[in-house]
Amino acid sequence: MKYIVVLGDGMADYPIPQFDNKTPLQFAKKPNIDMLARKGRLGMVKTVPEGIPPGSDAANLSVMGFDPKVYYSGRSPLEAVSMGIDLKDTDVTMRCNLVTLSDDKNYDEKVMIDYSSDEISTDEARELISLVNQNFGSSILKFYPGISYRHCLVWDNGPMDFRFTPPHDILEKKITDFLPKGPNSQIIHDIMRKSYDLLKDHPINKNRISRGLRPANSVWLWGEGKKPALASFNEKYSLKGSVISAVDLIKGIGLCAGLDSIDVEGVTGNIHTNFSGKAEAALKELDNGKDFVYVHIEAPDECGHRQEIENKARSIELIDEKIVGRLLEGLEKHEDYRLLILPDHPTPLSLRTHTSEPVPFLIYQKSRTLNYGAQSYDEVEAGKSGVYIHDGYTLMESFITDSPTSLLD
Repeated sequence: MKYIVVLGDGMADYPIPQFDNKTPLQFAKKPNIDMLARKGRLGMVKTVPEGIPPGSDAANLSVMGFDPKVYYSGRSPLEAVSMGIDLKDTDVTMRCNLVTLSDDKNYDEKVMIDYSSDEISTDEARELISLVNQNFGSSILKFYPGISYRHCLVWDNGPMDFRFTPPHDILEKKITDFLPKGPNSQIIHDIMRKSYDLLKDHPINKNRISRGLRPANSVWLWGEGKKPALASFNEKYSLKGSVISAVDLIKGIGLCAGLDSIDVEGVTGNIHTNFSGKAEAALKELDNGKDFVYVHIEAPDECGHRQEIENKARSIELIDEKIVGRLLEGLEKHEDYRLLILPDHPTPLSLRTHTSEPVPFLIYQKSRTLNYGAQSYDEVEAGKSGVYIHDGYTLMESFITDSPTSLLD
C-alpha cells in the first residue's frame, strides 16, 4: 500500500462575493479532486487545538499525526532544523523575515507593507542577512540565511518570554501595537529598529526600487521556540516516507519526524511554483521504495495573505491538474494506494490571515469505491458528511490503518 498526502496550504476559505458567494474550493474547476470525492470519504477535521495559534506549524504537525499540545514548540526551530542548523536544547530560535515597512520617520509608526519584500531573491537576502549578522550578531546571537525572505535568529540560552506577532497578520497596518512585548523584548525591538537604518539605503534595495520592486528595509522577528523532539514517523506507522515542500517549516517537521526532505527545482512557495515537479518527485519516491509521501503546496496560503482572489482559485486548479491529475496517472501501476487531500487551516481572503476553523478532508483508496453521495470536494460538501474529527492528529492514524476508527468502511 502506498500513502500520499496532498496538502494545499490555506485552501479553505469563506464564501466570496466575486465567486457568486462560493468559496474558492467550490468555485475552482477541479475535476480530478471532485471525482475522488464522489468515490471516497469526506469529512471535517480540526487541525488546530483551542489555545494554540492557527499557524502552519501546529496545523501541519497535527496533519502528520503529532498532537500539537504535546509536540508544538514554536515555528522557528522547525525551520532551523530544515536549514541544517545544529541546535542545542538550550537554544531559542526566532523566525527572521526581511520585510518592507513604510518610510514614516518614526520606526514604531511605520506600516507593514509586505511581509516578504516582494519575495526577495535568496541571493539578495543572503547578502542582507550577512550584513545584519555582522552588525547585530554576537557570541550569543547569530543570524542564519534561509530561502527568500525567511531566515533565522538563534539565541544561545535565550529567554522564551516574548509576545510576537507574525508579519503576515498585520499587512497594511501600523506596527505600533504589534511590536515585540515581554521582559526581554527591548533587545529584539532595538535590532528591528536599527536594521531599518542599516538596510534602507543598501545598494541591493536601491537596485530593487529601480526595478519597481519593494525593498527589504527591515528585519521582523517572531515565532520563537526551542528544539522539538518528535517521535519517529516510521516507528509510529511502520512506513518509510518523504516530505516535498518549498517551505523550511514543513521540511523541518518532516526531518524531525525522520522523513526525508526532497528538494525540487523551481519550487517557490507561490503560484508560480513547479507544481508538476512536485508530483514527479512524489512518484519517484514511491517508485524508489518509499511508502508515504507528504506533498505540501504553499500557493493557496500565499494568495490568501496577499488577497489575490483569482489566483487563489487558480492555485487550487493547478493543484488539481498538475499534482493530483499526474499522481493519479502515475499511481495507476500500483496495486493499491490511499490519497488524503486537505488544507492545514483556512486562510480567508477577507481576513488575509489564518483561522482555526475545521477544514475539509478527502480520503480515497483505489480498491474501495465508496458512495456517500458527495458531489465535490469543498467545505459545504464535507460539512454535509456528518464526519467530524475534533482531534486532528488522529486523522493520520485513521488514514493509514484499518483500525476501528477507519473512515474507509
